[in-house]
Amino acid sequence: MLLWRGADFFDIHLRGRGAHAAHPDAGRDPIPATGELIQALQTIVSRTISPTEPAVLSVTKLEAGSAYNVIPEQASISGTVRAFSDEVRAIVRERIRTIAEHVAAAHGLTAEIDIRDIFSVLTNHQEHVDAVAAVARDVLGEARVSTAPSRFMGSEDFADMLKHAPGAFFTLGHSGTVPAHNPRFVVDDAILPVGATLFSRLVETRLKAA
Repeated sequence: MLLWRGADFFDIHLRGRGAHAAHPDAGRDPIPATGELIQALQTIVSRTISPTEPAVLSVTKLEAGSAYNVIPEQASISGTVRAFSDEVRAIVRERIRTIAEHVAAAHGLTAEIDIRDIFSVLTNHQEHVDAVAAVARDVLGEARVSTAPSRFMGSEDFADMLKHAPGAFFTLGHSGTVPAHNPRFVVDDAILPVGATLFSRLVETRLKAA
């Protein structure tokens, strides 16, 4: 069974009052609060979620200010949450909101929080896994096909299609060693004919069985 994580994206805007950097007392500085918020968010998984329920929260964007001598009015952070359970995702969302609101209040700021459900948890259907595996073994050989239960830390929008129709999501390995979302990633073109062959053979097999 192949399982990919569900994913949420979040944006948090801390709003205060801008001031001259020489007079921080005249404003409400969102910068220290942002640093505190980032650190606090990192405790959600480690101190709220059971160790038996894998989850990840990553802050991936930070935006604030545009000058050396001006305390900005606003600071923003963005990031993503990944989990294999919708229940865990709901808990993390609630904790993000609670922590952001209270950190903001402690610094005399307001918090604007936007959390979006982007990808559902992806779970394959065994019947279709077996069908894909049979074709893959015919094309690639037994040694190059694995149907062992596995979990992937990424997310995939094909999960939403599987909510409406049974199917199987599978991956193809290639000779590259640089992971995706890296500027040095290069697709191994040699894998394209293999993928095309798998899909065409799968269509032929399923049509014959219909």
